[in-house]
Amino acid sequence: MSSGKPTVLVVDDKENMLKLFARILGDAYAVTTAPDGLQALALLSARAFDVVVSDIQMPGADGFTVLREVKRRAPDTEVVLVTAYASIPKAVEAIKEGAYDYLSKPFDPDEVALVVARALERQRQSRDAQGLAARASRMPDFHGLRGTSPALQKTHALLAQVASRDLTVVLTGETGTGKELAARALHRESPRRDKPFVAVNCGALPAELVESELFGHAKGAFTGATGAKAGLFEEAHGGTLFLDEVGDLPLPVQVKLNRALQEKEIRRVGTTTPVTVDVRVVAATHRDLAQEVSAGRFREDLYYRLGGVTVRMPSLRERREDIPLLAMHFLAGADRPELEGFTPQALRTLTDAPWPGNVRQLQNAVARAAAVAAGPRIVPEDLPPELGTARAPGGQVSVGPLPAEALAKQPYREAVDRVRDAVSRDYLTALMQEFSGNVTHAAERAGMERESLHRLLKRYGVRTEDFKRGD
Repeated sequence: MSSGKPTVLVVDDKENMLKLFARILGDAYAVTTAPDGLQALALLSARAFDVVVSDIQMPGADGFTVLREVKRRAPDTEVVLVTAYASIPKAVEAIKEGAYDYLSKPFDPDEVALVVARALERQRQSRDAQGLAARASRMPDFHGLRGTSPALQKTHALLAQVASRDLTVVLTGETGTGKELAARALHRESPRRDKPFVAVNCGALPAELVESELFGHAKGAFTGATGAKAGLFEEAHGGTLFLDEVGDLPLPVQVKLNRALQEKEIRRVGTTTPVTVDVRVVAATHRDLAQEVSAGRFREDLYYRLGGVTVRMPSLRERREDIPLLAMHFLAGADRPELEGFTPQALRTLTDAPWPGNVRQLQNAVARAAAVAAGPRIVPEDLPPELGTARAPGGQVSVGPLPAEALAKQPYREAVDRVRDAVSRDYLTALMQEFSGNVTHAAERAGMERESLHRLLKRYGVRTEDFKRGD
């Protein structure tokens, strides 16, 4: 009967090594041992394992033979190769053949446990990535607002609830969170759905033309007004007028907007004749309107007039579980049908990024990655550099603390591993900086073999050439 533990096959022709691995891994994993490569191949033909840890130097079938057979039979199984003859060429060869990592004897038991844990995590991420396209196609879609996260589902429910009520709605939230999509969703779910939806970015209108754009003007009202023109309120008659960045409106226009909302009529510039308008106004802003009122930049009466219902759009940082699905959705819309998806490392980079520009920034990042990707899947190097480790002048690398809310949503071991990654990268970067990229001297300071330091530098993406001084 299965224990439910992840399964690990350990292959080594030395009995003491098999016992050592069993002691190191036995508590957390269901460990099976094989005394040589041929018996390992027999076991692999009968069942699947999550991770295979194999010595390289063995009689008969060596570790590379085991690696190739594993990748032929079960490509998702991760393989860690072990050797007492540590060399960078063999490490590179093993990884090119598909090995997850490379251990050299003698090794620290904690290092073994960590490498196997990471191999399992990569396997999980790889399986998740393979099923991502199907999950993305089933992602809930509320008129373009896509995602499965509780934060977004709560927003969907509130929008659906207020859509049928003919109230003014204010949409708040950071730039790029989908406020215009939410406004369009309100319109399409309302009784006004068959009437016009008119959108305007108030911050993009020249100050001298804002009033004319909103309320229209009469012929000759100002220089260049060669004919009468209806404003956006009249264009939206019977439907919805979306005032994006309403907090950017000049104060004199705010007075007239407040009156239009109160009286349900407008006056074109240059006339005194009122025009009745039947418009539902949905406003949006990334500003804190209460603070704008206190600062005298937004009228208090308009603030209360607009505040029928306020809906806050969640930032992408509040719905990180949606990021892989959204990324796959945006990739499907790119003109690169040959791209299969993202590597687990690329998805992790996307999920951990701060995203100040939210969904709009994510969409642009995926479009950029799709344009430059050379392989079948997008890798971290295809993503915009600002999403990963920020490299400062002089080759220093700055890795800030991971967001607490992101860590708190993960299992303890995974959260600790991620923090350890950041600390390890910082340490290795500082080490290379101090010794100007000299691995031999840096290894002496770190108290480890040169080959071990090389392997760590490769794992954490710290390049020695970035730190070498020019002549």
